Amino acid sequence: MDLDFSEDDIQRYSRHILLGQVGGIGQAKLRAARVLVVGAGGLGSPLILYLAAAGVGTIGIADGDTIDLSNLQRQVAHTTAGLGHSKAESAAERAKAINPGVTLNVHSTRITPDNALELIAGYDAVCDGTDNFAARFLIADACVLARRTLVSAAVLRFEGQLSTFKPHVPGMPCYRCLYPEAPPDGMVPSCGEAGVLGAVTGVMGTLQATEVLKEIIGIGDSMAGRLLLWDALAASFRTIKLRPDPACAACGPNATIIDLSRHTAAPALACAI
Repeated sequence: MDLDFSEDDIQRYSRHILLGQVGGIGQAKLRAARVLVVGAGGLGSPLILYLAAAGVGTIGIADGDTIDLSNLQRQVAHTTAGLGHSKAESAAERAKAINPGVTLNVHSTRITPDNALELIAGYDAVCDGTDNFAARFLIADACVLARRTLVSAAVLRFEGQLSTFKPHVPGMPCYRCLYPEAPPDGMVPSCGEAGVLGAVTGVMGTLQATEVLKEIIGIGDSMAGRLLLWDALAASFRTIKLRPDPACAACGPNATIIDLSRHTAAPALACAI
């Protein structure tokens, strides 16, 4: 592992290096890591910025949407001056301004059954910051097939949830072990339909970034096999134990999802939270 840091690097990451659980080796792991963030919205904004600030070496940003005025209540990687511009490019520019030493790969495209595996295969870990079930299930299934760690967060109104999925690790569940199928249309509203407190997306996106950093460095207790639930109004956190589903269509012994052709094309990521 390359532990050759410049004087600027040592100064930039000094607060990490001072941590016994991180140190120079942990910072080198961050520099070598490749993380894909799907959705540069309310969750993706703080997530991308904190990954860049932490020194994650290569960050991919996949989002085919453009900045709308209604986004700016929560999507803090973007500005009023950027209205109409690509979210992926906007987030990359903001992250690069924070840390010029990281590589930002801009994928200004929606994720589809045709490109999901190729896109995900280029990264070590994937973060889901989307706001529609078509995209969420596509990303989750592609991560199972590509044997990639998925850190997933979701928000609605005043609540958030977070988990890490590593079904390639024995005894660990995948996303479909928790949600076997998408709910019927209209049963679960989107943030665009039901609303969301802007700061809630910031908290969950930051928690998501924390879990990614923990996974890369290999410290702390992984959220794999656990689901974190946060109620902002009650200021309460609750954790639920998750177990693999033997009948899971994605990761069970008789899995039926062996390719992604069964998915319809996911909507453009205009629904990134």
